[in-house]
Order: sequence, then structure tokens, then C-alpha cells
Amino acid sequence: MNFASRLTAAALLVLTLAGCEGLNRTQQRTLTGGALGAAGGAALGAITGGSAVTGALIGGAGGAAVGALTR
Repeated sequence: MNFASRLTAAALLVLTLAGCEGLNRTQQRTLTGGALGAAGGAALGAITGGSAVTGALIGGAGGAAVGALTR
């Protein structure tokens, strides 16, 4: 990976994380639940021989819903 690619990836990471600065607790839980659900769903989809993308979509939606509903 050359310098320009690394710089672009670092800039995208910083900009993505900067968008999460003003979230309230419910939004933070929803985002965290969605991310964890997507990661878990992708892993389970890949392990079981199914589609990792489909697992990530289903897991992400479920995780976001649970994260939004918890107090």
C-alpha cells in the first residue's frame, strides 16, 4: 500500500469517527449494536457457509434495533 492510499484511508477513518461526536446515548447504543450485530452476522454467515453479506445485513439490523430499544 503506497503513501497516498494510507493517507486516504486515515483521512476517511478520521472523518467517519468525527461524525459520531455529538450522539446521545440512544444513538450511541444503536450505532454500537448495529456494528456488533453486523460483525457477528458476517462471521456466522461465513462460518456456516452462507453469505457473509446477508448475515451482516440481518445482524446489523437486529443489533441496531436491540441497541435502540435498550435503556
